[in-house]
Amino acid sequence: MQSELRLRIISGIVLAIIALGATWVGGTAFELLSVAIAVLVYYEWSTITRLAERDFQGNAFGWLAQAVIAALILFGGADVTLLVLAAFAVIAAAWVFFRGGSWWLPGGIVYAGLTGISLSAIRGDSDIGLIAMIFVFAVVWATDILAYFTGRAIGGPKLAPRISPGKTWSGAIGGTVCGVIAGVAVFMSHFSLDDARIPLLALALSVASQIGDLFESHIKRRFGVKDSSKLIPGHGGVMDRVDGLVFACFAALLIALVQVMSAGGQSAPMGAILLAP
Repeated sequence: MQSELRLRIISGIVLAIIALGATWVGGTAFELLSVAIAVLVYYEWSTITRLAERDFQGNAFGWLAQAVIAALILFGGADVTLLVLAAFAVIAAAWVFFRGGSWWLPGGIVYAGLTGISLSAIRGDSDIGLIAMIFVFAVVWATDILAYFTGRAIGGPKLAPRISPGKTWSGAIGGTVCGVIAGVAVFMSHFSLDDARIPLLALALSVASQIGDLFESHIKRRFGVKDSSKLIPGHGGVMDRVDGLVFACFAALLIALVQVMSAGGQSAPMGAILLAP
């Protein structure tokens, strides 16, 4: 047990160093990290849902979609990449509808594709993008860690016993409170807190991260697997580590798009849209 815990801690430290280092450097380094996460997420998604067994040609199309999305993340813009992702999702949905197959195909294309797009868009190339990404990390990591310890300390009613029997309402609430505090602390280290917008943003991302955790637990329970893969020693798979982060980034991307549309379509770096005072 001690050796397993030691392996888990070492792996966690290495992952944190890689994530924070790429975030600090930004640019191509972070885009490559985003692409790597997205590709590995699709690999694990397609493995869990057995897409290759159900529809080999459809799964090949899914890999083509991820390759194109990866290239656009590295060399294109977020707007174009989102449109291309939507086109691939529509084609995959039509493929399944008319030819049969698994609806997990378009689901995987969207889930993995949005993972890479939202991560790279939040960080971007600006200084405020660095702050925005650290803000998201702080909310998600604080939510995840403190939900675990609060739930174990307090216990009580289960949050979603059919999906994840270990999660409690006390853990969810405790994690959310700590996630909001962590996000506000990151923001206030750079800006003054003049209204409730940032705490509400942190609240939304914290809730989204817990929904993402439950979503991945549902998929694994649906297909009878314990871990998404064995890629990370002591931790399981990439999806096991980024499930909450992925949904938090999805929520951040959606919030930024709504803000852009409400402002008449005036574009700006996503980090600035989210956090600019």
